Amino acid sequence: GFIPLSFSTEEERHLRANERQYDQLFFLIPQVSSLSWFTTAVPLLLVLAITAVKDASDDINRHRSDNHVNNRRVDVLINGELRSEKWMNVQVGDIIKLENNQFVTADLLLLSSSEPLNLVYVETAELDGETNLKVKQALTVTGDLGDSIDALAGFNGEVRCEAPNNRLDKFKGTLTLNEQAYALDNDKVLLRGCTLRNTEWCFGLVIFGGPDTKLMQNSGRTRFKRTSIDHLMNVLVLCIFGFLVSMCSVLAIGNAIWEVKEGSVFTVFLPREPGVDAPLSSFLSFWSYVIVLNTVVPISLYVSVEFIRLGNSFFIDWDRKMYYSKSDTPAQARTTTLNEELGQIKYIFSDKTGTLTQNIMTFNRCSINGKAYGELLDFSGQRVEITEKTEKVDFSWNRLADPKFIFHDHMLAETVKEGNPDAHSFFRLLALCHTVMPEEKKDGELFYQAQSPDEGALVTAARNFGFVFSSRTPETITVIEMGRQVIYELLAVLDFNNVRKRMSVIVRGPDGRLTLYCKGADTIIYERLHPKCNKLMQVTTTHLNEYAGDGLRTLVLAYKDLDEDYLNEWKSRHHEASTAMDEREERLDELYEEIEKDMLLLGATAVEDKLQDGVPQTIEQLAKAGIKIWVLTGDKQETAENIGYSCNMLREEMQDVFIVSANTAQGVKEELQ
Repeated sequence: GFIPLSFSTEEERHLRANERQYDQLFFLIPQVSSLSWFTTAVPLLLVLAITAVKDASDDINRHRSDNHVNNRRVDVLINGELRSEKWMNVQVGDIIKLENNQFVTADLLLLSSSEPLNLVYVETAELDGETNLKVKQALTVTGDLGDSIDALAGFNGEVRCEAPNNRLDKFKGTLTLNEQAYALDNDKVLLRGCTLRNTEWCFGLVIFGGPDTKLMQNSGRTRFKRTSIDHLMNVLVLCIFGFLVSMCSVLAIGNAIWEVKEGSVFTVFLPREPGVDAPLSSFLSFWSYVIVLNTVVPISLYVSVEFIRLGNSFFIDWDRKMYYSKSDTPAQARTTTLNEELGQIKYIFSDKTGTLTQNIMTFNRCSINGKAYGELLDFSGQRVEITEKTEKVDFSWNRLADPKFIFHDHMLAETVKEGNPDAHSFFRLLALCHTVMPEEKKDGELFYQAQSPDEGALVTAARNFGFVFSSRTPETITVIEMGRQVIYELLAVLDFNNVRKRMSVIVRGPDGRLTLYCKGADTIIYERLHPKCNKLMQVTTTHLNEYAGDGLRTLVLAYKDLDEDYLNEWKSRHHEASTAMDEREERLDELYEEIEKDMLLLGATAVEDKLQDGVPQTIEQLAKAGIKIWVLTGDKQETAENIGYSCNMLREEMQDVFIVSANTAQGVKEELQ
């Protein structure tokens, strides 16, 4: 039995008033709350506030950077005068003026520049990571405008070009001026993201702006990257929350059973509120249990992890082993999650040139008409190791020689001095077939601006051995051959690309002789040689394999004499193809293939690119950490293998090194199996 309690009416009213007051003070939902609201709300708000501040700081920095870029100023030609305008106000069709060390505002068609021959030098580090200066050259017809504001304001041409795309190495268009069409390619265009260098000023016509620029076309949407710890914590919290829900559900069901079986007895002296029956009571008690037991969910875990991340990022900043003393540069963790992101790395995909190597090329050896130069041999024919004490070749006979160039094989210098025609043709080709631009800063002091360090090394070698590339115009190349100035008429340049793997020039010598000079990868050049070169090809291949075995970068050189009538007919087809808007590359490739055949082999070059300091040790440490490393290189297979061993990618203890050489997906699958 139960003893029913009873209250007087006054006491009951007083108790109920206190209860209501308590509810109003401390509970959000009186029927549900069993704890004061701030026990749950304060930790939750604290977690959200810390996360919000962290994310907001990242967003504010991003917006600040955007505003800085959009509010940069540039000189724009408006109504016959130059006005300073914000980048965001520059439109397609505007003519703008850039000065030295300025960022390129938008994708521009280069009109004119302060340099001779309308050249400009640009650094493309933001686009492709390359710090070598690249050379761009305006059309002669627009270069004549110079810096005349009146002439530029009266410029009336029509540019037809491809739609906006993300191909950084391709541009296809035509400029129609005075009813004459001129072909536009990548060499006439300055892309946003470049920086003007060594050029006082230049003028350009805006072709693409804003989101249409190639830089913006290449920047995909920013992805929100979660670390594995974030994923793990989310899964843990969801599991705990699921456990909490199931626990509260069991308790709520138990409450409902108790209310039906036992609770009805108490309604006599503890009456339920109006409209509240057993099912509703158990539903409300479910949420009460959630509030009582919510401490099971570790909200503070997120805060703790954030502080741990912050501490780890400081450890990265303070790491003495990651401090580079030469440039006084410590490591800098720009995000607190860097430690976790580094810990997730399973694969590293790396370029070789400029990443593993110094990207400083030196002319090391060569093969001319089957004779190898560059190695030092003793009386018994054994190779002599070259050290700093080894006697260097004296180039004092050549007043234009580069004093920094070092070579040790005296035989090559003697061969050139004797007037060997093959050696002369070899170095003449190196002096003519390239895209290097010369700069004469002081009288007689030549500096080469090379887009590729390989080309710079080869042109410098030709310079020291008596074939000095001194100047170029769009129509001519001037070479000082053994002290005598020779001007070659440049009739066509057959560009290098990753598919062709070769470059050619067609020139007319002072004697009227037409010659095609070509340099490129051995496999590509060999396919296009005349059959009578087979014997020389075998000897040169032996030399190439030796060079590749020593980790050197190799190129093969070839030439071909051309007929005047054929060349005139070929040039007319070439002009037609170069100004076509449809299938321009395909048509030009066909023409290049047609003329680059039945060539005669001259020889081969070998250039050394030393590894950067600490590369083998770094790769060894990464391998110990279980990281798989892939290195991309365009070298011959033998060169790639040798570099692999020298940088610890491949090690002597590896038993099962194998080479996949198939050319089809099915063939590769079979070899791997």
